[in-house]
Amino acid sequence: MTSVYGEDGKAIGCTLIEAGPCVVTQVKTIEKDGYQAIQLGYGENKEKTTTNSVIGHCKRANTSPKKKFAEFKHFEKTLNLGDVISIADIFVEGDYVDAVGTSKGKGFQGVVKRHNFSGVGGQTHGQHNRGRAPGSIGSASFPSRVFKGLRMAGRTGNDRVKIQNLQVVKLFPDKNLILVSGSIPGANNSYVILEK
Repeated sequence: MTSVYGEDGKAIGCTLIEAGPCVVTQVKTIEKDGYQAIQLGYGENKEKTTTNSVIGHCKRANTSPKKKFAEFKHFEKTLNLGDVISIADIFVEGDYVDAVGTSKGKGFQGVVKRHNFSGVGGQTHGQHNRGRAPGSIGSASFPSRVFKGLRMAGRTGNDRVKIQNLQVVKLFPDKNLILVSGSIPGANNSYVILEK
């Protein structure tokens, strides 16, 4: 993340995203696929590390193999196979976008970090190393089981996350960079999908 100063002089926390150029690798129609959408490909991939199915799919669009593909329904513009889209074609400064990505994986975590539990309580009354324990998990003889979905320790992060209403602060069309206010999910250099 970085920050820029707004017109009122306040610092705005921002994230810089490289967004494009993207190539239309497939146009889905109601007659052929049952719904209307376009598929965009992003990032260059070497042919020797790409499967033959992806190479053939990209050759139909007359482009080199791509690293990532994303499908968009309700696209505003009518596009054809092989068209190249840049950020200046879609976004305008001041627009609001949603960022969809995979959050950072944090591994196996306890209930305090995973679900914001406060622990069992103080360290008095004979308590010993129970400060971060989950406490009671349910009843005894009835229902004599633990209900599904009970918040317990487990793997945290590595989930699909959507951050909504991020404002487009600035566009750099010559470098295909877009500056949005706020943070986006995932680690540095991870892939995100921007939706209008």
